[in-house]
Amino acid sequence: MPTQEVLEKLATLPTCPGCYLHKDATGRVIYVGKAVNLRNRVRSYFQSSANLTPKVRRLVSVVADLEYIVCDSELEALVLECSLIKKYQPHYNVRLRDDKHYPYLCLTTSEPFPRLIITRRVRQDNNRYFGPFTNSRAVRSTMELVNRVFPLVSCGKKFDGRAVQKPCLYYHLGQCLAPCAGLADGHAYKAAVAEVADFLDGRQERIVKSLRKEMEAAAEGLDFERAARIRDRILAVEDVLQRQKVVSTQMTDQDVIAVVADETGLNGSCVQMFYIRGGKLIGQNHFLVEGSSEETQADVVQEFVKQYYQSAAYIPQEILLPHSIAEAHIVQSWLRQQKGRKVEIHVPVRGDRRRLVELAADNAKHALEQMKAEMRAQLNSTGKALEELADALDLPEAPARIECFDISNTQGAHQVASMVVCTDGKMNKQEYRRFKIKREDGVPNDFASMEEVLTRRLTEAREGNERFLPLPDLLIVDGGKGQVTAASQAMIAAGIQVPLVGLAKQFEHLILPDVVLPVILPRTSQALYLVQRIRDEAHRFANTYGANVRGKAMTRSTLEEIPGIGPRRRKALQMHFGSLAKIRAATIDEIVGAPGMTRVLAETVFDYLHAADGEA
Repeated sequence: MPTQEVLEKLATLPTCPGCYLHKDATGRVIYVGKAVNLRNRVRSYFQSSANLTPKVRRLVSVVADLEYIVCDSELEALVLECSLIKKYQPHYNVRLRDDKHYPYLCLTTSEPFPRLIITRRVRQDNNRYFGPFTNSRAVRSTMELVNRVFPLVSCGKKFDGRAVQKPCLYYHLGQCLAPCAGLADGHAYKAAVAEVADFLDGRQERIVKSLRKEMEAAAEGLDFERAARIRDRILAVEDVLQRQKVVSTQMTDQDVIAVVADETGLNGSCVQMFYIRGGKLIGQNHFLVEGSSEETQADVVQEFVKQYYQSAAYIPQEILLPHSIAEAHIVQSWLRQQKGRKVEIHVPVRGDRRRLVELAADNAKHALEQMKAEMRAQLNSTGKALEELADALDLPEAPARIECFDISNTQGAHQVASMVVCTDGKMNKQEYRRFKIKREDGVPNDFASMEEVLTRRLTEAREGNERFLPLPDLLIVDGGKGQVTAASQAMIAAGIQVPLVGLAKQFEHLILPDVVLPVILPRTSQALYLVQRIRDEAHRFANTYGANVRGKAMTRSTLEEIPGIGPRRRKALQMHFGSLAKIRAATIDEIVGAPGMTRVLAETVFDYLHAADGEA
């Protein structure tokens, strides 16, 4: 039976397009949907249960509240729905699992002299993105090949063409045009960037044809050394061409999608994608779609297409699907809007296109079996590690939630702490917390800092702060007897006791409170690997946060010394550039672009920062 709050909202629902959000009793969003007619669609959930699927009946039984957002069109509602699903990851929606951020290559075409860099985030920043690649090894191998064949900046630094240093060895090897030394010709560099884009797009024949012309011209001009270098580049590109498989006589760009459902416990489906560019298969990838066990394959495909292409680096002219989707027309319109040109969705029933979809489905089956095997191995390994840890520490049961704390400081200044959480053997980043140490006496004291942080964390839990609940089944501190003693005192102060252990760095021994001898786990122990991994993650998280705090403090203190730069302009510079290093690397024109800056002030900032460099 709907709650009174839900009934009141059902009575006032509009009949226009929009999105709706179902919430549970805690206010958490558990389902996001869109509708052409909000009133009809939302009310359909609360009709006779005999007409509802088992999944919808379970959803309705826990709905305590609902919200809706009115849109101008069904297309606008589709875009909003994709954004809301990505933001909330609702339990009852089909969800593309994106906790693994696949690597991409980014060609920084927004810069005067573009670079090729590796990233795991695709942003709307006027740069070109290529991928996703299946793993880091594949993306690094491709990047090394590009740097060897094409003369782009390979040191990873950003240059604007001004001479700021002497050319490095790569310039003398003919592998860089040296914009760092002011030697790069803008037209030649732009041509090299275009070649890199063609290469990564799978259009290598165009590059080979252009390079052959260059080689012949160099040979005719008796520049045999340059001709030999171009010949080597041609051989490298042709090697890539030989490894790529021609799978389509249609010389178009295509994405091929197939889906295989799991019937044995993954509660999801495996989606396989082939990336075909110019008729050649240049890559493939597979994804896990969660919460799809009760959905039809057509619904899974539809939700995958919507969520994947919301942030895809590239949308081809043609997308081949294994099943027709209900919202094909509106999804196709949305994809055209995303790409800025025609995009077609096809469900082939025969011919080469159908064989491609079937080939993708076969690969999806193999990928699904591989994922299940890896998951079983991981679960067995994790379960064994938690059981070993419970036995070694004499815990009543394997710890489901483990928290680890670490302190980071620079000679007592800018002290911070991290709290990382491991749930059922997996790092749970949504539960991570970070702390600024309130005592800033300039004296390094890890023990006092640890006691302060744990007292604050446990007190928050005692007072019912949901961000610090539940309590851990095991608490790990990075350190030895001193840190363990400090943690014990924090528990006494907060009036809460949980199992506690310290991981001493020197010998990797486990230190227990009120126990003289440490617990020594075997070097091959799965439990030791687990606690080391958790401790290392706490150390990484603390150091990252500490570096951010120190960087902001350094930026603020340096900018405070520049005449004419008050608090507002200082904050504007920090927000605009993000770090002191980026302000220092900026030109006067770029500094003028920051809010509130005039050219006179920009020149003052530029001269001050570069004068300071000269004095150093």
